[in-house]
Amino acid sequence: MLRAIVIDDIDTIRKKNIEIIKLNCPNVAIIGQANSVESGVSLIKQIMPDLVFLDVEMPDGTGFDLLQKLKPINFKVIFITGYEDFAIRAFRFSAVDYLLKPLDVNDLVEAVNKAEESLTKEVLELKLNTLFSNLERPKNLQKLVLKTAEKIYSVNIQDIVNCESDKNYTTFYFINAPKLVVSTTLKEYETLLKPFNFFRTHQSHLINLLYFDHFIKSDGGNTIVMKNKSAIPLSIRKKEEFLALIDSL
Repeated sequence: MLRAIVIDDIDTIRKKNIEIIKLNCPNVAIIGQANSVESGVSLIKQIMPDLVFLDVEMPDGTGFDLLQKLKPINFKVIFITGYEDFAIRAFRFSAVDYLLKPLDVNDLVEAVNKAEESLTKEVLELKLNTLFSNLERPKNLQKLVLKTAEKIYSVNIQDIVNCESDKNYTTFYFINAPKLVVSTTLKEYETLLKPFNFFRTHQSHLINLLYFDHFIKSDGGNTIVMKNKSAIPLSIRKKEEFLALIDSL
């Protein structure tokens, strides 16, 4: 059983969320609630919950401010936000769970089930530190949390040269680091990385255009050569889009 508190400055929303959590998450016991950063910090210090459902925007600060006041973090966090803004991408890059208002029951249950999984203090700290870093860094210096079978890494997006899929796995190749294999589809990373100058050249390949070196056209097929000498196939249907993109760089 997870001992949880809910922090949200709007009374009606907070009470409604508590009702939804109680109705759909029998593995969660709501043991307290707060309506601000200040009262939330005080409540967490007082009752030391296992899990905090945390609003992002409050009158006296943000959920991020609250966490900064409580370092080191000894509880799990599920953010709740009414805004699909810059913070959403930061959550996704950092592998930190979040829910949009109004709460979707399926998303809520999935997030709570994930929160029940064993998570070491070190992994939680890495995820939250990556989140804080991404909120402060400019767009071109964002970090991405990658989970392999053995370890969790926080990597610089600009260090990724290309990604290659193999069914439900994705291999990341870097400019000056060993490759990493994660059990997440390439499609998910394409969605995350496309705004950062990444391009899907082929069903199985995603490249960082920062490391594009040259293009080879041959009867055997089109090939993109990266600055690390990797040869990446370019599908016929992607050729015109790619060449137009390269001309615009």
